[in-house]
Amino acid sequence: MTIQPEEFARRRRQLMRMAGEDAVLLIAAAPERLRNADAAWPYRQDSDLHYLCGFPEPDAVLAMLPGRRHGEAVLFCRERDEARERWHGEIIGTERAVDAYGLDDAFPIDDIDDILPGMIEGRGRVYCHFGREPDFDARLLGWMRRLRQLRGGGVVPKDFVALGHLLHDLRLYKSRAELKLMRRAATIAAEAHRAAMQAARPGRHEYEVEAELLRVIRGHGAVAAFPPIVAGGANACVMHYQANRAPLRDGELLLIDAGAEVDCYASDISRSFPPGGRYSREQRALYEVVLAAQLAAIDEVQPGRPFDAAHHAAVRVIAEGLCALGLLKGSADAAIADESYKAFFPAKTGHWLGLDVHDVGDYRVGGEARLLEPGMVLTVEPGIYVPPGERSVDERWRGIGIRIEDDVAVTAEGNEVLTAGVPKDADEIEALLAAR
Repeated sequence: MTIQPEEFARRRRQLMRMAGEDAVLLIAAAPERLRNADAAWPYRQDSDLHYLCGFPEPDAVLAMLPGRRHGEAVLFCRERDEARERWHGEIIGTERAVDAYGLDDAFPIDDIDDILPGMIEGRGRVYCHFGREPDFDARLLGWMRRLRQLRGGGVVPKDFVALGHLLHDLRLYKSRAELKLMRRAATIAAEAHRAAMQAARPGRHEYEVEAELLRVIRGHGAVAAFPPIVAGGANACVMHYQANRAPLRDGELLLIDAGAEVDCYASDISRSFPPGGRYSREQRALYEVVLAAQLAAIDEVQPGRPFDAAHHAAVRVIAEGLCALGLLKGSADAAIADESYKAFFPAKTGHWLGLDVHDVGDYRVGGEARLLEPGMVLTVEPGIYVPPGERSVDERWRGIGIRIEDDVAVTAEGNEVLTAGVPKDADEIEALLAAR
C-alpha cells in the first residue's frame, strides 16, 4: 500500500488554498549526506516533500504556484543521464516525474536558476523552510537578486513566510492510506520485537539483539525508523542510549526501543523484559507501575481530550506507585507538586508520530494543550528509570530502567493501539520467554 498520486494532488491543492493565489511555495529535496570520504548515508527524502508528491530522489525542488495557467505543481529534478546511471542507477527524469507522480510540469534541475525566478515574479509571498538547508537559503536569495536585476525591475515578493505552520498542521491528520502504512510499519516492528525477545539471552550482547531486530525489519522490505536502542541493565537508565555493545546479564532487564519505517511512515515501540526469563520482585513491582501508568494514559487518548491528559494520568499513577514502594517519601500529591517524581520519570509521556518519529504539529494552541482529533497518531511511553548512583533509594532498586511504548491512533469512537502485537503484560512476556 502506497499513497496514490491523487492523494498527493489533494494535499497540494489544500495547501495552496491556505497560502493564497499570490503566493509561491518552495520545498527542496533532502540532500545526499556523506558518512565518510565518498560513502553516503542511505538516502531518505525530506518528509515535507514526500508528503506533497512522493518523489524519492535528491537534487529536486517542488514549486507550487496557485492559479498558474500552465500548471500549479512544478518539479525541478535531474535529467536522465546514461553515464551517471551506469554508476548510480536509474534516474526518474522529468517525463516520468510528471507521469508517475501526478505533477503538472517538470524541468531539469540544472535550469532552475533560469526558469524559477520568472515563475516567482509577481507573487506577493514566498513560503519555504528557512534555516533548514543553508545552501537552499543562499540559492533562494540568488533568485531574488536575479528578479531585481530584470530589465525594468522584476516584481519581487515582499513577504517571506515559514512554511511549517501551514504544512505541518496538515500532516498532523492522517488519511486512511497513511494509517494503513502506519499499521503495516507497526506490524513489522511488532514482529521484530517478538523476535528480539526470542533472541535475547544472558551472555549475548546488545548488538546481537539489534541485529535480530534489523533482520526482521529489512526482511519485510522496511527500514529502521531510527537507530534501535537496545539497553541492558543500567544502560536502560540512559534515555537515548546508543552504544548497543554491552553483554546481557542474568537478573537484569533489557529495554528495547525500536521501530520500522514503511514508505517513510514510522512506528515506535518500547518493551522492557528479563532476558533470563523472569522478573525479579523489584523489577516486577516497578514494571506493574509503568504498565498501569501506560494503560491509564492510553485511556486518555480520546477525541476532545487535551494532548497532555495522557501525561498527567501517567504522572499520577507513577507518583502513587513510587510512593507506595518507598522510592519517594510523602504523598503522591506532594511528589507531583514539587516534581520530585522527575528524579525517576524525567520525560514526557508521548509525541506525535507519522512521517517523522517525532512528528510535526503543535502541541499547544492558543496557550492551551491541543485537543485530540480523529486521525492524529501519538506514542504513549511512560517509564521509570532509577539511576545506578541514586543514593536516595535502597540498592535493590538501583539501575532498573523500564519503558513501555505503543503507537495510538485517535478514532471517532476512541483510540486504536496500532502496536498491540507485542505482549506487555508481565505474565505474557514471561510465557513468551519460557517458550524459547
